[in-house]
Amino acid sequence: MDINFIKSQFPIFKNKINGKPLIYLDNANSSQKPLRVIDRISKFYSKEFSNVGRSVHSLAVTATNRFEETRDLVKKYINAKSREEIIFTKNATEAINLVASTYGERFINKGDEILITELEHHSNYIPWHFIREKKGAVIKFAKCNDRGEVEIDEIKKLITNKTKIIGITHLSNVTGAILPIKKIVDLAKTKNIPVLVDGCQGAPHLKLDMQELGCDFYAFSCHKMYGPTGVGILYAKKKWLDKLPPYQGGGGMIEEVNKDKITFPGSPTKYEAGTLQTAEVVGFSESIRFIEDIGIKNIMKHEKEVMEYGLENLKKNNSVKIIGNPKEKGSIIAFTIKGIHPHDIATILDEDGVAIRAGHHCCQILHDKVGVAATARASLGIYNTKEDMDFLCNAIEKCKKIFEK
Repeated sequence: MDINFIKSQFPIFKNKINGKPLIYLDNANSSQKPLRVIDRISKFYSKEFSNVGRSVHSLAVTATNRFEETRDLVKKYINAKSREEIIFTKNATEAINLVASTYGERFINKGDEILITELEHHSNYIPWHFIREKKGAVIKFAKCNDRGEVEIDEIKKLITNKTKIIGITHLSNVTGAILPIKKIVDLAKTKNIPVLVDGCQGAPHLKLDMQELGCDFYAFSCHKMYGPTGVGILYAKKKWLDKLPPYQGGGGMIEEVNKDKITFPGSPTKYEAGTLQTAEVVGFSESIRFIEDIGIKNIMKHEKEVMEYGLENLKKNNSVKIIGNPKEKGSIIAFTIKGIHPHDIATILDEDGVAIRAGHHCCQILHDKVGVAATARASLGIYNTKEDMDFLCNAIEKCKKIFEK
């Protein structure tokens, strides 16, 4: 791969930050956008725009076709069985809320158990907390070990005959741990327990195959996959979409409405109420093509090489502590520097054009577990290089010298 050529496709890297080249290491938060995605959205608004699924004039038909083409691309990209299993939401958070709300309403009752982990992003905890509050359910947390990962045996020992669903991250946005999803799903199947996977970090960095993973639900956000904001994807097995009630009511998700009865169509229409983020969905089609043109296996290989190079150099610095050391690790490095608050680290690094994130990364339970209030985090994308890791290490040295003074 020619990473310089790939990077040249992203207009933002022509900008300077404080007079310095931009070193963007905040991809777990959101990735940058290639010009082809930006241009696709612009073309849709300037030449093809209409609402979808309603009118029959030429613009409406074209817009609807473009919108539905993206659904077909997503279906193929994640190897879903059917296009009806692909639901467009505004983000992964809404996708998880959709499942928690509809599944929780129909299948979870007082005393039933919801199994998640200590690694979970708040988006895969708070929706289940709402169900706990509403239904009197119990949430159980599978513990992460000292390496920052959750082992299959930890899941196994917490499953009981009251376990109604397992919600679990594919790839931790703090430790970078890649969880054994297929093994967890296979275990859950023996107990007839559905599994929801938070794939926000998995989708941009791992090969997705819903037939291989076997999970019942998989949620991810397009803005972390070089795509637009305001779009999320929920993959759900059709057997669940046929059973679960609608999530929101409004235009576009009905079959027939009269004064004493309303009927609803099947998926995906039943779950896509109102006017959707049409241009952004169409724009995401180019994000998928961008990833496919490079090849997800090539992306995985490149990111792993850069991440391992960065880890090797960071570990040489005695003041830097890396959070987590999982056996299977994605391209995320969370760390602390002795005596320096992560927010100060991020601020000083920004002076050199190095963009990282600082905070608890919407994972307060995990940060409580490791005994720190916040961490600094460098997270990689396809456009990052070993030279970017050198910039990071040099900026950290500068940060240390400032605080030593």
